[in-house]
Amino acid sequence: MVSKADCTGAGGPCKLRVNNIVKSEFDKREYRGLELQNGMKVVLISDPTTDKSAAALDVNIGYLCDPKELPGLAHFCEHMLFMGTETYPAENEYNKFLSEHSGYSNAYTSADHTNYHFEVSPDHLEKALDIFSKFFICPLFEAGSTEREVNAVNLEHDKNIPNDTWRLDQLDKSTCDPNHDYNRFGTGNKETLDTIPKSKGMNVRDELLKFHDKWYSSNIMGFAILGKESLDDLEKMVADKFKDVKNKNVKTPVWNTHPYGKDQLKTKTYVTPVKDLRSLLVTFPIPDLQDQHKSGPDSYLAHLIGHEGPGSLLSELRKRSWCNSLVGGPRHGAKGFAFFTVTVDLTLDGIEHADDIVELIFQYMKLLHDEGPQEWIFNEYKELLDIEFRFKEKEKPSSYVSYLCPNLFLYPLEEILVGTYMLTEYKPDLIRDLLDRLTPENMRLAVVGKQFEPKCDQTEPWYGTKYTREKLSDEQLKKFENVTSNSAFHLPQPNEFIATDFTLLATDSDIAPHPTIMYNSPLIRAWLKQDDEYKVPKLNASFEFISPYAYLDPECTNMTHLFISLFKDALNEYSYDAKLASLGWDLNNTKYGMMLNISGYSHKQSVLLSKVLDKLVEFSKNIDPKRYEIIKEQYARGLKNFEAEQPYQHAIYNISLCLFERAWSKTDLMESLDGITREKLSEFANELLSKMFIEALIHGNANKEIAMGIVKMLEEKLQTQLKTKPLLPSQVLRFREIKLPNSKCSVLSQVLRFREIKLPNSKCS
Repeated sequence: MVSKADCTGAGGPCKLRVNNIVKSEFDKREYRGLELQNGMKVVLISDPTTDKSAAALDVNIGYLCDPKELPGLAHFCEHMLFMGTETYPAENEYNKFLSEHSGYSNAYTSADHTNYHFEVSPDHLEKALDIFSKFFICPLFEAGSTEREVNAVNLEHDKNIPNDTWRLDQLDKSTCDPNHDYNRFGTGNKETLDTIPKSKGMNVRDELLKFHDKWYSSNIMGFAILGKESLDDLEKMVADKFKDVKNKNVKTPVWNTHPYGKDQLKTKTYVTPVKDLRSLLVTFPIPDLQDQHKSGPDSYLAHLIGHEGPGSLLSELRKRSWCNSLVGGPRHGAKGFAFFTVTVDLTLDGIEHADDIVELIFQYMKLLHDEGPQEWIFNEYKELLDIEFRFKEKEKPSSYVSYLCPNLFLYPLEEILVGTYMLTEYKPDLIRDLLDRLTPENMRLAVVGKQFEPKCDQTEPWYGTKYTREKLSDEQLKKFENVTSNSAFHLPQPNEFIATDFTLLATDSDIAPHPTIMYNSPLIRAWLKQDDEYKVPKLNASFEFISPYAYLDPECTNMTHLFISLFKDALNEYSYDAKLASLGWDLNNTKYGMMLNISGYSHKQSVLLSKVLDKLVEFSKNIDPKRYEIIKEQYARGLKNFEAEQPYQHAIYNISLCLFERAWSKTDLMESLDGITREKLSEFANELLSKMFIEALIHGNANKEIAMGIVKMLEEKLQTQLKTKPLLPSQVLRFREIKLPNSKCSVLSQVLRFREIKLPNSKCS
């Protein structure tokens, strides 16, 4: 039902109410959409069972609206809003109240959005909301807070400087059209928000007030709230708190000109990373396709280009030992423009064949051109999205409201929950049109690797990233344009893992409220908890394979990790369809052995589990030599790259070294890696699986008969095919943690050795 009557009668604060918001089948929350008289769009979520309440407000502008002479002002405004209001002038009033009532807050600034959100104990939602609402009605922006928050912004930027993701993102911006707003430094730092403005006689606080006054308007704000209160009570609360936010009738900017002009296309950029990374990025400018979300031409192409099954681009690259992983798909720029990027994680051999990989990418696109759009593929992808939405799981309150806010600008109020999953209009012409844009003439390449450092003679001004850029030659472009068909490529087969039976099994009236042991043998102890709470057709099965060899010493630990990584690598192609169908599996090493998890819809889970177990029992005899070398090098690189992680990661890691009874350091692992060979790993894998104890937990849509079938299948495969013997009870022991002395303070200090990153003089000076 949609009502255009005022929510509170004539002259009330609400001019539109929407009660027919489409929600997923098992979502017990109640929803209502509103538009206040001041133009603010609102979604209310009533959940009487919630243990936390949450709210979020999204302003439909971001750092692309920064004044050109003040990079980072939108981000700085985000920081300053927390620094007190006329009603609550104390700087820390907001965060103090939240921390005292089991809550927290956060915010972020993106290219075209600024998002504020908080979480709090349900009984204190209204007071928290009152404090929060005043940020958008009567902020103080005290001069005394300005310097401290400039320093906070600067520290945030300093933290990001060694991060390769941030560095590559900014390099993309800094090398685009210099006259485009995308060519900005969105984070800001002390130089852009203090030093340079002062040198030009600018008052940053005055500029901040102008920015807030210009852009912070209720008609471009979206608000989401989740609480235990009824919808009517939430509506009254929101209308009362936000009715005084001013409507300045701001028109949201749209950037219809793309930041990649002709001077930025047909280029190849070599980049030196901080970590030892190797990657290839192939990026194409595309229009903003958000208004085509129901036909999803970008999603269709991403589904195929990023596919990991037989006949895919990734499959061929892995066969050539050039690639570890590949991701392809759209990336939002801002309102009016977007990108389509194929990112390839390269092997040592792959980085030497970057141009050959680009040629293969265009060969795969030729396949898509020749085959044309396929309605059955569109319908299959639509079915996957329909199932995902139908059985959507409950999200954390703060994450949920923060995610929903931007949707208020993208979809009608009725569709704010389902909009992301709504694929209802097959439009092959749009797919063809988008594919026609993915051409060599309309492309930027970037190759990332340590080996390019000697040739990288340019420096990005904000992060100090070393790079060099060159135009692609006519010869290279012709090579990419005139690709021939490649017989290795073909479209995916229909996905056999898509569930069709969503029947819920009947539960016994006396079902136990907690897991109970249903099977106990010397080899396996299995626990069962049939779901009687969530009542969805999903099943989670976890198996901990306990082996004394897994963590015996650093070398054994390395071999356990390598065995698992190679095993997952070998099964990737087969299991990709299962992953698409929300039927997941994972195998990870632990201090006690290996943890196998299978999760998803119960209908076809046994098929996947059987295949995983079949592969496990035969895998040690068939370790591929090329993949072994690639995975081992990748693992060694990961150990080495830990040195460049942020300090808090080192703190967490070192705490575990101090407190665990048995723990191997990264140095221990690196020093014991060289002696491992493929033959030695194969022998170790047999030993690892020869004697074990398995602790299993099956939870979800399964009764004792089904669960017992799963356990018996596992036991039979281990005993008959691997000849696995059980451990003695005394061997199934857990490591202890070290008890620190009472009334004593223990301090561990570590000096981190980061590569010095020199920043050039600012281009703003």
